[in-house]
Amino acid sequence: MKATTQAEGQNYYLNWELQKAARKMLVEIMKVKEGETVLITCDTTNDMRVVNATAGAALTLGCYPIVMQYPASLDQAIMIEPTKPVLEAIKAADVWIEYDYQLFYTRGWKQAMDCGTRQITAASMDINMMLNVIGRYDHHKIVELGDRLVELHNNAKEMRITSPGGTDLTFSCEGRLCNQSGTYAAPGTSVMLSGQTSMCPIEETINGVIVYDGGLFPPQEIGRQTHPVKLIVKNGVVTEIIDDNRDAHLFKLWMESWKDEKMYWIAHISCGFNPGIPEPTGRIEEDERVFGCVEIGIGTQGEGLGGKSWVAANHTDGIILNPSIYCDGVAIEENGFYTDPECVRICKELGATGY
Repeated sequence: MKATTQAEGQNYYLNWELQKAARKMLVEIMKVKEGETVLITCDTTNDMRVVNATAGAALTLGCYPIVMQYPASLDQAIMIEPTKPVLEAIKAADVWIEYDYQLFYTRGWKQAMDCGTRQITAASMDINMMLNVIGRYDHHKIVELGDRLVELHNNAKEMRITSPGGTDLTFSCEGRLCNQSGTYAAPGTSVMLSGQTSMCPIEETINGVIVYDGGLFPPQEIGRQTHPVKLIVKNGVVTEIIDDNRDAHLFKLWMESWKDEKMYWIAHISCGFNPGIPEPTGRIEEDERVFGCVEIGIGTQGEGLGGKSWVAANHTDGIILNPSIYCDGVAIEENGFYTDPECVRICKELGATGY
């Protein structure tokens, strides 16, 4: 379903479908209950049609919706602590829908989690993103596919990732548990959009070549890539960024600007599997979930990922398209298509393209 440019900006554009998707997010992911307070935070960049549809869906479910809007941060690479009114609101809310791009992983966010708030990060959500990531496909089936990928990764001792673009990376992962984001919210937890697994391999065993060719953020000047960015990795550390094109040059300068050696440490390896996102869009929340992709993060490694955990000056994520993934030498995905029989079954039931 592809709309014209003229219709896309109108208030009526897919408004019924949007309301259904917003309700689906609240019921199936956030598990809202009648009488709960649903706080929606947004900034001046957000699509207010999505905000209003979410508030309306919360009201019809018997909840009490509250919308807080504030100025946008023009530098999305820097998280900003919530102001006191926002902080008190996110701490007091039963459910918090974050559509802005400022508060995730801040100290204020952590305080809200400690207070038992259930939160989802859905930064930069517009109508098409809401429908693609949440509305179009069976959420429970996407979670089922993620559970199978988690099982395959957790059973592996050694893994290898290759791609037509030139990626060839190996690492040990025995004892390092994989998990998936975007399942179902519980008190005091934060969920991401569905369709992504994450794991921290044994850091010093990560060796080889990474070639990002789908998307890279930050810096904001790159987004959806026009040129591949090649990194050399030795013992879990990026030792060289091959500066041979515009995107690579911008990325190298951005990394150097932080003057922090931990910015070059591999933080996590993730797999994207949301069938609603067949190709990169330039928005990292979607691109990390491109169906069949691999995403590798560098810089700060969060505590919940199960690795050594460290804080760097920042964090960056890049996308590898059409990868092949081998668990103990056995391919579970080849050139962007899952080959594990159980994954193939679920993909067919999902209606994913190519199965």
